[in-house]
Formats: sequence, structure tokens, C-alpha cells
Amino acid sequence: MATQRSRDSAGRFADYLDGLAGVIGHAARVGPMRDYCTGLLLPCERKSVEPIAAATAPERVGAQHQALLHFVAEGAWSDEVVLTKVRDMVLPKIERHGAIEAWIIDDTSFPKHGPHSVGVTHQYCGELGKQANCQAAVSLSIANHHASLPVAYRLYLPNSWAEDKKRRRKAGVPNAIAFQTKPKIALDQLTWACACGLPRGVVLMDSAYGTDASLRRGARELGLDYSAAVHARTLIDGGGGKMTAQTLAVGLPKRAWRTITWREGSAEPLRSRFARVRVRARGEGCTREEPEEWLLIEWPKGETAPTKYWLSTLPSNVAFDRLVDITMMRWRIERDYQDLKQEVGLGHFEGRSWRGFHHHATMCIAAYGFLISERGAIPPSQGRCQIPLPQPALPAGWRPRGAAAAA
Repeated sequence: MATQRSRDSAGRFADYLDGLAGVIGHAARVGPMRDYCTGLLLPCERKSVEPIAAATAPERVGAQHQALLHFVAEGAWSDEVVLTKVRDMVLPKIERHGAIEAWIIDDTSFPKHGPHSVGVTHQYCGELGKQANCQAAVSLSIANHHASLPVAYRLYLPNSWAEDKKRRRKAGVPNAIAFQTKPKIALDQLTWACACGLPRGVVLMDSAYGTDASLRRGARELGLDYSAAVHARTLIDGGGGKMTAQTLAVGLPKRAWRTITWREGSAEPLRSRFARVRVRARGEGCTREEPEEWLLIEWPKGETAPTKYWLSTLPSNVAFDRLVDITMMRWRIERDYQDLKQEVGLGHFEGRSWRGFHHHATMCIAAYGFLISERGAIPPSQGRCQIPLPQPALPAGWRPRGAAAAA
């Protein structure tokens, strides 16, 4: 049974790569593309170019390393075209389990030691939970309750990089790329997704994006609903004058709070206490014409104060449990980034260029797209992202650069 499953999976993977080969451009790129994607799915310790070369061509590591390095760091193929093909192949598999319900905005960071990798600066690093030297990329994923898929992905270029012609030139940053805040990058991605005609979903965002009034307004102007996390100190008007969200929340009567279960967790159902109130946003960036929307509040049992707040443009007659359910779907992006980093090596690229950074991410998303397509065929005992692909033997005594010395 396992052998047959391995053959079936390998065959589907070959067909999947055939689809990517049709949009990768020059025929000389097809072989490296196949090997790069294959290496990302193999159980290598790291998924940078050198270990992938050793895993996919152990008899000629040097030549394979050069071919893969040229493909990912210098290849003149289009990230957008490849990601579009991935979306076209994977989206039908996701929609078999239900319509797209959410568009999820988020960013992810990659700690770096030196100052030369494109876009690196001292900023908040979510992976470390503190300010640190890192790169950050903004993404947009489409999701339903079964799966999610990144459809847009762009490096955040700090102003210190955007205005430094020498660093830009050395890293190959395109002339068209200027400084943009992360919320502005996110709004551009939403605008692009609408222009592409992607199946619509409620835009979900954490407080780093949800507190940006211009981003919320931009989403509304695109005809998109959102559930956007905001801070406790966010100013709102619930009919009794301007106050903070926290002030309104703690003054609500006991009958306003309901315990709602939104999904099954790994050990038990996930539930908490919520309240909702119709309000209008006030404060920085808001206009007098802000629409009436929901303020959703979470106050878990045992906590001394409410812990989370969201503004949502979902209809005034939306069911309470539906409002909570769609808002809490943002957890899927955490799953995306966990799998992209741990299973397919999103953060393992060791190059410094703009093109290489995005090419590596595109290949990782392509590999992840295949995992999503296969998810229903993976037995629970194998883990959510393990695909049985054949792995060539590594050269005797080979160790990647930077690996710890053998005992």
C-alpha cells in the first residue's frame, strides 16, 4: 500500500512540475526548476542551494550547485507568472472542500547576521519576538476552512535601502521599487487580487495592519469586507461619544457576552467569550464618514480584561458565531508560515539579491502548493506535509557549509 501511494504521489508530482515547466520560459530552466522543487520537498536539514544540489545530484554536486544557483539567483523568469500557474493548479483542489472565504494579509521575517542581504534592517522580527536584524516580506493568502495558499509575496524594502543607490544596484533591486509601508504593500496586493478576479473573501489582518485606517478604507473602496484586529486603545464611537475600545468593552453588561466555539483544536474545541457592538471608528486616519461596523471583543474566562479587539464590516445581520468563525480563520496564515519555513525551507535562502530572494520564495510556494493538493491523500501517521518521494544518497562524507562538526 505504501509503495503504491509513493508511486502515485511521485506521478502526481511529475505532472505538477510539467505544469510549471510550461511557464518557466527557456527549456534550459526546466531541469533546474524540477530539481529545486524536488529538493524543497526532500527531508534535507537545510533547503538552501548547496544541500539541494547534494540531495538531487550526489554524483555531480559542483555542477548541480552552479546550475541551481544560476536558476534561482539569476534566472530571468517571472515570479508572478509561476505563482499564477501554481494558483491555477492548486485552487481547484482547495475549492473541492468549499468556496474561498478569506483573504489573509500578514508578513513574515527572516533573522540575518550581516547587513548585506537585500532589505535587511533592524526591525521587529516576529520569529524572534523582538527587534532584530532581519528581512520581512508581506504576503496575501486565499483560504477556506480546509487550506490556504499564498498568492502574492513581496519583500519589504526599508527607506534606508530604497534611498541607497549603491546597495540597490548591488542587490539588483528593480528601479520601479520605491519605499512603501507594509500596509501600502498589502493594499497593492489586495488591488492586484481584485484585478485578477480571484474568488472574493473577507480580508483578515492582525493589528499591525488592522490599525491602519487607510488600509481599511482601501479595502472598503475595493468592495471587500474585512475583520481587522485593532488595539485596546483604538478610538470608537458606539453611540455614547468617543472612547477607547477597551473602555466600551469593560462597560458592557454581562448579558452582552457569549461563549462561542469556532473550531476543533488538536486536543479540544476552541472556545472563548465574545461580545459585539455596532460602532464607528474614530482617531488617527479616520474621517467623519467612517461606516458603522462591528467591534468584536474577546474576553477569555479567567482574564482580568478583554484581550483582543476587531473591527469588521461584515453585515449587521451576520450571525454572531459566523462573525467569530470567519474572524478567527486568520490562524491559517500561521500554519502557512510554519509549513513554509519548517517543511520547505522558506527562510533558508542564503543569497543576497532581490531576484534570488523572490525566486526562492516562489519555488517554496510552488512546493507548498503541491503539499496542499496532496493533503487529502496523506495518511495521518505521516504528518501533514510529508510526501513519499525518492531521495538519492548523499555523497560519502558530504556536509553542507555551516553544518556543525561531526562528533
